[in-house]
Amino acid sequence: MFEVESDIRKAKTLLSEFYTDERFFEMSREKIFERAWHFIGQSNEVESLKPTTLLPGFVDEPVLLSRVDGDVVCLSNVCTHRGKILVEERCKANLIRCGYHGRRFSLDGRFLSMPEFEGVENFPSPADDLKQLPLAEWRGFLFASIDPFAAFDDVVANMPDIGFESDELKLTSTRKYEVDAHWALYCENYLEGFHIPYVHRSLNEIVDYGSYTTETIRYASLQTGFGDDGSIAAKYLFIFPNLMFNFYPWGVSVNVVRPIRPSKSVVEFLTYVADESLIEKSAGADLHGVEMEDEAVVESVQKGIRSRFYLHGRYSPTREQGTHHFHRLIAEFMQ
Repeated sequence: MFEVESDIRKAKTLLSEFYTDERFFEMSREKIFERAWHFIGQSNEVESLKPTTLLPGFVDEPVLLSRVDGDVVCLSNVCTHRGKILVEERCKANLIRCGYHGRRFSLDGRFLSMPEFEGVENFPSPADDLKQLPLAEWRGFLFASIDPFAAFDDVVANMPDIGFESDELKLTSTRKYEVDAHWALYCENYLEGFHIPYVHRSLNEIVDYGSYTTETIRYASLQTGFGDDGSIAAKYLFIFPNLMFNFYPWGVSVNVVRPIRPSKSVVEFLTYVADESLIEKSAGADLHGVEMEDEAVVESVQKGIRSRFYLHGRYSPTREQGTHHFHRLIAEFMQ
């Protein structure tokens, strides 16, 4: 079922059943997403305590970002007494206190005290501390994981320069789109520029399709679009399985694809701007319009793959290296 030939000239795409069967959707939660690195914002957003959730609606793990002696740590946001969420809103504090029964923790998650627990045997123990999750910072962006499939440094190893550091960027807008398609179909569409001349007329006027390049890395891929004058119009970085970083002359658009069910996903757009004056004249000027065009295509594919006459497809060796690489990673993790 999950096998994709390494030679793209011989390879066939994933079977259509992967996108339609509830069993495989649930398997992907455990085998892929619970081991993935999840985007959780910018480091400079964490002044003291900031609650968030790893991939809401799918992994759905409540975590707490805490700044300790200048560094950020990622903790479980669940009290080790009775399971209450500890911090509901961003705040400043010098310790963490549960609002249910008063259990207290240090900012690095160590258990401090608990009322009315005199006489409890073997207490406290390490289990009473808050779990500290793996956390990584890359160019000022933060990522956390429950059980990462690889060190984050290995995920972004040998990554080409992308032109920005996070502290140059300001979050100016967030937007969520509901897409009636499987999460992987949305990602596949992102991973190739093959469709640009056919689907994105306005983008095709800015990006020179003929010089478009794709570079695959172990757990990521980087696409580069050039303008007619040879300058870089945009770089599109994909980090497996669902993170997209779109680098434009004006800043960065971060897209997070959240699975909801086999035929529905939510895509969150976070727009970070460094130079607003460059937006209107650059690729990425009409993110909403391009998104609408992409959604129409992937929603049509979602309908089409249910056909009894479609089983799988083949790849363009020159234009679909990113999609082929993505499918091989899915096959590897779903074994």
